[in-house]
Amino acid sequence: MTLVTTTALLKPAADSRYAVGAFNVILLEHAEAYVRAAESAGLGVILQISENCVRYHGSLAPIGAASLELARRSTVPVAVHLDHAESVDLVHEGVDLGFTSVMYDGSTLDYETNVARTAEVVAHCRERGVSVEAELGEVGGKDGAHAPGVRTDPAEAREFVEATGVDSLAVAVGSSHAMTDRHAVLDEELIRALDAAVPVPLVLHGSSGVPDAGLVDAVRAGITKVNIATHLNVVFTSALRHRLAQDDVVDPRKYVAAGRDAVHTETRRLLELLRSA
Repeated sequence: MTLVTTTALLKPAADSRYAVGAFNVILLEHAEAYVRAAESAGLGVILQISENCVRYHGSLAPIGAASLELARRSTVPVAVHLDHAESVDLVHEGVDLGFTSVMYDGSTLDYETNVARTAEVVAHCRERGVSVEAELGEVGGKDGAHAPGVRTDPAEAREFVEATGVDSLAVAVGSSHAMTDRHAVLDEELIRALDAAVPVPLVLHGSSGVPDAGLVDAVRAGITKVNIATHLNVVFTSALRHRLAQDDVVDPRKYVAAGRDAVHTETRRLLELLRSA
C-alpha cells in the first residue's frame, strides 16, 4: 500500500470494469487532498503532474519529490504520473526522480512520428518498470488548441498500441480539456468500439466537463482511467473565495486549507463514483 505504477491500478480496474481517478497536482495541497481522500475511501489514486505544472513551478523536482513522498507514506496504492509530457527529456527526468508512470503526448505529431517517439519512450520506461500512457486523436482544449469533432479511430488505435507497446491509451471521444461546466456528451458507442479493439486500458482526458452520469456511462462502456483537473480547481477556488469573504484572514494556511478540504471531499466522492460505476 504505497507507491505503485498505474498498470498496477488499472489492470484490476479493467478486469472488474471500474475506473481509477487521476487528479492533477498544481500545489502541494492538491496532492495532500488527493491522498487523504483516497485513504479515507480505501481506494487507489493517481497523482498527475503536467508539463504545464512544471513550467509554473520552474522545475519538476520539488513538486515531484513531494508528491512521491506522499505516495510512499500512503496507506493505499498511489501512482505518481507525469501528464502530457511533450518533452522526451522531461520524461527521462521524471523516471529518474522515481515517477512510476508517464504520459508521452505526441498527439499533435503526424502518425508515423508519434509512433516512433512513443515507442522510444516505451523502451526507455519498460527497462525501468515505469508505465507509459499515450494519446491518439487529439483531445481538444489543451492550451486553447481546440480540435472540434476529432475522434480516435478504433483500427488505428489497435495498430498504434501494437506498434508502440504502450500500457494505456488516451482517446478522443467527445471530451475537452479546461471545461468549467459539465455538459460534455461522450460517444459511448465509440468507447465500446475502442474497448473491443484495444488491448490496454482506455483513458478519458478532459473529464471535468462530463457530468456524473456521463462518467458512469463511460466507465461502463470501457473507460478505465478518468483524468479530472479543472473541476477540482473550480472546487478549490470557490472554497478559497468563500473563506476569504468571511473576515480579514491573512494567514495562507487558513484559507488555502479551506480549498484543500473542499478538494478532499469532492475527490473522495469522485473516487467512489468511479469505483461503483
